[in-house]
This record gives sequence, structure tokens and C-alpha cells, in this order.
Amino acid sequence: MSELKRLLLVDDSEDDAFLLLRELARGGLKPKHRLVSDERSLRDALQRDDWDMVITDHNMPGFSSELTIAMTRERFPELPVIIVSGTIGEEVAVNAMKAGAQDYIMKDNLSRLIPAINRELKESHVRKAKLEAETTLAHMAYHDSLTDLLNRREFERRLTALVEEAQAHHCTHAVLYLDLDQFKIVNDTCGHGAGDELLKQIGVILARLVRSDDTLARLGGDEFGVLLYRCDESQAIGIAQSLCEAVRDHRFIWHNRPFALSLSVGLVMIGHETSSTTEILKQADLACYAAKDRGRNNVQVYQEDDHDMKQRQNDMHWTSGIHDALQNGHFFLHQQPMAALQASCEEGLHAEFLVRMRGKDGIIYPGAFIPAAERFGLMGKIDRRVIEMVFQYLDRTGLGRQDTGTYFINLSGTSLGDGELFTFIRYIVQRYRIRPERVCFEITETAAIANLNTTVGFIHDIREDGFKFALDDFGSGMSSFSYLKTLPVDYLKIDGSFVRNLLENPIDLGIVDACNRIGHAAGLKTIAEFVENNAVRERLTEIGLDYAQGFGIARPGPVD
Repeated sequence: MSELKRLLLVDDSEDDAFLLLRELARGGLKPKHRLVSDERSLRDALQRDDWDMVITDHNMPGFSSELTIAMTRERFPELPVIIVSGTIGEEVAVNAMKAGAQDYIMKDNLSRLIPAINRELKESHVRKAKLEAETTLAHMAYHDSLTDLLNRREFERRLTALVEEAQAHHCTHAVLYLDLDQFKIVNDTCGHGAGDELLKQIGVILARLVRSDDTLARLGGDEFGVLLYRCDESQAIGIAQSLCEAVRDHRFIWHNRPFALSLSVGLVMIGHETSSTTEILKQADLACYAAKDRGRNNVQVYQEDDHDMKQRQNDMHWTSGIHDALQNGHFFLHQQPMAALQASCEEGLHAEFLVRMRGKDGIIYPGAFIPAAERFGLMGKIDRRVIEMVFQYLDRTGLGRQDTGTYFINLSGTSLGDGELFTFIRYIVQRYRIRPERVCFEITETAAIANLNTTVGFIHDIREDGFKFALDDFGSGMSSFSYLKTLPVDYLKIDGSFVRNLLENPIDLGIVDACNRIGHAAGLKTIAEFVENNAVRERLTEIGLDYAQGFGIARPGPVD
């Protein structure tokens, strides 16, 4: 229970105040107190000190308990007020309670005073705790718990207000979307404790440079937002550049390890033609990523006709569609058979599985969504989905348990860097009861060379389990011939751009012939892509290619 340590007495009679204090002392209460008797001295007492309770007389010359209650409630809404009076009617007492008094006690019955004080102190403590909790919750609802800056919810509410003001009054504001470039490096190398400390320091730096009328918020992760009130484009660019400079000049050190920092900033102007908050945030995000794509540590103003921003907007649209397709099973398989060109070729069907996506208007081909998937790190998820669909199909049809046949599955360069992919493949092959030697994974030549060490390790692991491996689009980089000594693959798929025109272009024919000879010298089978007619097929047979794939052999079609 709270103690009565500071008591404010409102009474024009020192004798009555003495009697009241003596009654408190009998009950074991000896608070520090101050006696006031008029409005001026009461206001001064309320302004100067904090109090645990106010005890007031009802009738005083030019003063009353109603005024005491009103002044107390204005300064301390939860401070308990008890009226102690010699004469007070029932109607007056009821009105006093309605006005905010906690109790009224007659001076000739002070035995009720101590219990009333103890009760009100206890209830006051509960009220204060509840108020503090409500205040804390209200603060948490609009502030980020780590940096104590405003959160995304409040940022968007204020942004909506600025958009409405710009539309109504034809004024201009600006939005800055800030992304901390090196945050992932700090988080990954030093842990989340370092990342949290960095975000708090960045919040302090940004707050120093933002104008008093502006809004700074943490939008989530390593992203911050600034609303610049009544600001033209040149001013906004200047402020954004000053934020970049301040972060760049800051040296973040964690356990004696320094980190260089920078910001990428997207800037969008808000004018009377601005349509909505949602559109503004999309534009700011696009501009911010344009800043990253153009070297980081710079400011990019959103331009509707900017090619890079249009491309990213298109990619973001596809990203949403990819997530939906992954979640709702909208990916499915097509299969394109290959033809054996030599009598010495392995028996059984050779075919490549190709991924497609169902859209509202029909089939969506990979050329539409793969660039977005690569840019936004979704290829790993698509590759896993395709692997599982292929293995499931080979299990259901029994093709995966036959003695002949090879079925090709494309992998992205991103997937090769996934340390868990091999474990996933082992799990799936056991689940669907297929023979690993029936499956050949393939990756493009450029992706393999770009991730050479990772690629070599993955191929070794996958071939030890019986799977095969193919190098796709081979020949696109002629200097890569030497890498065949390093890459333990089974097939070379020769880049179709050389195959398509080899009858008309002697250089293309020479490149295809060279790729085939080098592949055979390395003990590999060769596959020509983009074989579109019988004449090309016959010429490939003559120069010794093992397999042909293309519309002249068979068009891709849905698996049954």
C-alpha cells in the first residue's frame, strides 16, 4: 500500500488543520504537508510539488471545494481529493463526488478519515498503474520498440494526412525512403545484438538532421522513412544528401571491428495530383532500389518514365504472382523430349522438364517471371518446387525406377549456393523412390563459372549419390573450355544461338563442331539445343552430336 508522504491541506482555519493532522498522527500518518487557503496559493502548491492527496474544507471565504477539485483535476487528474467539512448538505456532497471528489467526511466524525485515506491511496495507486500501462501501450502502438522512433503505422497515418493536405491546398511535401546498405553484413558477421545497436545509432543520427516539423520513422528492418513538410524538390534533395553524408561519416565499431556505412535514398514528391498513400510508398520503394542499383550511397528521385524503375515495378508485380503460385500450387511441368542422333547413344527417353505458371489468362512462360524471381531471391524456392514435382511425376509413372532414360532438371545459380539443397534432394529422392541415375541436373555455363568453387562441390556431392550433371548453354564463353577439366559433368548442352544458324553461318558451325569435339575429348555426351528442322538435325548427326533438342524434334508439352 502507498504511504501518505505529501499532503496538501486546503483550509482557512489553522485550528481545524491542526485537529486534522492530530487525527492523522493518531492513525500513524505523519506526512509532510502544506496549508493553503486561497486560489493563488493552491495553484502555486500544485505547480511546485507533487502530492499524494488533497484534503479540502468545503466552505471558505471566496473559495470552495468545487474550485479546489477543478484546479486539482486540471493539474493531476488522478490525485485523490477528500472533502472534510463541518457543514455540507447531501445534495452538495453528491455534486462534489460527481465533480471528482473521492469522499466527504464531517469534522465531527473524523474516525472515518484514516480508513478513507488508506482506501483512496490504494485505489490511487491502482489508477496510476493503470494510467501508466495505458500510456505505455499508447506509446508502443505508435513507436518502434528498438529505436523509439515512430513506427510504420504512424508514419503511414501522417503520410495520408500530408497527401490530403497537398490535394486540398496545392502545397508540396516530400517522402524519403532510406535503406541502410551494409546492415546485412553487420548482422551476419556480428549477430543481431550488433545490428540492433547499429539501428539505434542510425536513428539518433537521422533525428539530429530532421527538421522539427518533419517526421522520422523506422519502417521495419533496416528501412527508415522521413516526411518533409512543406518542402520543394531541391530542398528535399539537399536534406536527403545531408542524411547520406552523416551516415557515411559515422564509424560504427563493434568489438574493435569497424564498418563503413552508407544509405540508399528514394525521394518522392507529394503534390495536389498525388493519388494515394499506397502509391507514394510503392514509388518511394522503387526509387530507393534504383539508388541501390546505381551504386548505393546516393539519392534517386522517382521518375515515372525511368526505365529501371519501370522494370523494377514490373518485377515487383511478378514477385507477388510468384509467391501466390508457390502458395497455391500454380506451377506445373512441361516436358520436351530429345532425339538420339548416334547409334551409340544410351537407350531410353531423354527429356527436359520445364516449369510453367498458371495465370488468369492462361499459361505464363518462364521468360516472364524468372527475371523477377532471380532479382528478388525466389529462384531457390521455385527450383525446389520443380524438383519435387519432377520426382513425384517420375515416381507416379514409374519412369524414375526404370533401367534406362535420363530426365533433365534446371537449377539456378542461386540454388547452388543453398547449403541445404543437397539435403533436400536426398530427402525427396527417398520419399518418391526413384533411381538417382535417372535424373540429370543442369546449370548454365555462366552461372557455373560465376560460382565455380560452390558448383564443383555440389556436382561432386550430387554425382556421388548417382545423379548426373549437365552444363547448359555451353559455348557462350569460349574461354570457359578450360573449366571442363575442373567441372565433373556428364553432358554438354551446346548454346542454341550457334545451332540455329549453323547451316548459313560457317563460324557457328565451327563453334558447334569445336564444342562437340572438346566435349567428346572430355568423355562427355553432347546435346544441341534449338534444333528447328530436319536439315539442322542431319548436319548435327554428320558432325557427331549425340542428342538434339528443339522444336524440330518435339515441342514442349504438359506431362500427363
